[in-house]
Amino acid sequence: MDTDSFELKVVDVVEETADAHSITFEIPEGAEEHFAYRPGQFLTVAVPSDQTGVAARCYSLSSSPIGGGNLTITVKRTADGYASNWICDNVREGDTVRVLPPSGIFSPASLSADLLLFAGGSGITPVLSITRTALSQGTGKIVLFYANRDEKSVIFAQEITRLAAENPDRLQVVHWLESVQGLPSQEQMKAFAASFASYDAFVCGPAPFMKLTVTALRELEFPRERRHQEKFVSLGGNPFGDLHDIETAESEISAAESDEEDVPEDTGTAPMGPVRLEVDLDGERYEFDDWAPGTKMLDHLEAKGVKAPFSCRDGECSACAVRLLEGEVRLLHNDVLDEEDLAEGIRLACQAVPVTDTVKVTYT
Repeated sequence: MDTDSFELKVVDVVEETADAHSITFEIPEGAEEHFAYRPGQFLTVAVPSDQTGVAARCYSLSSSPIGGGNLTITVKRTADGYASNWICDNVREGDTVRVLPPSGIFSPASLSADLLLFAGGSGITPVLSITRTALSQGTGKIVLFYANRDEKSVIFAQEITRLAAENPDRLQVVHWLESVQGLPSQEQMKAFAASFASYDAFVCGPAPFMKLTVTALRELEFPRERRHQEKFVSLGGNPFGDLHDIETAESEISAAESDEEDVPEDTGTAPMGPVRLEVDLDGERYEFDDWAPGTKMLDHLEAKGVKAPFSCRDGECSACAVRLLEGEVRLLHNDVLDEEDLAEGIRLACQAVPVTDTVKVTYT
């Protein structure tokens, strides 16, 4: 059962476009540490449902963590999306909404790196957070490619214009409108990105947009460590613990669903006895010699009192991602990591059981 959810007060609601609202929350006194976040992360929100009790959805933060101010998520309606429509229709200033603390790994390792940012539609949400933060705290150049249906659907149009005007030497913005230019092709994306081959690339948006963009980056031989895409799927479990079962409806987040990938193959038989586990988390080192072979890593850490990050607990988001430093684990379920993530050593703590006698990991 989750013990770290919070009731946050809504202090502002802004209609960004006809179908996108920004919801700003006040951080409760004493909870500031829980809501420290990196640009590009998301909140998991509990949306009430008459049929299932609650629907859990992940929405990216569009605000910047600089200055320790309030939290803002931006929610765009989808045609058949229960949660996004409920939020846009019902959430008002003064309401309270239950959330889990920020999670996710869609964030630059260095705010001073040169960044090539691709956003499609509401995929601008985490990208704007990254842009705002990097302009404030970093020194690198930023190129933003932002694709939309038409001019009216451009979320944060005025804010993006302001940021570009205030940072002409660092921020370059390219708007792509389907109503004017048609849908971008893979070759067009490749031609555009070729001029910025040394930049760190981040991609967020609808599935077709992400697929063609990432494919273009691969063809340009952007190395895996400089190519990032935001991936979410619907949460099928209940991260809020004491609430009713989660509605398994279509994902409502600003990024598109990822394709399901196979879990990594078992590289050996399960250990016969307790496993040694070493974990680096937020600058702290945890060492245990009694990780039971059939116990998930996250469950073991929680039993030891470690406040390890998580959201869905079902292998359907990246909130609990760790990187293997030594040893191997087997994932019981994985809907979010692709083959390159797995090859890079990224695993999901909520679904990881040990394969070797020693496992060392660090949280990403």
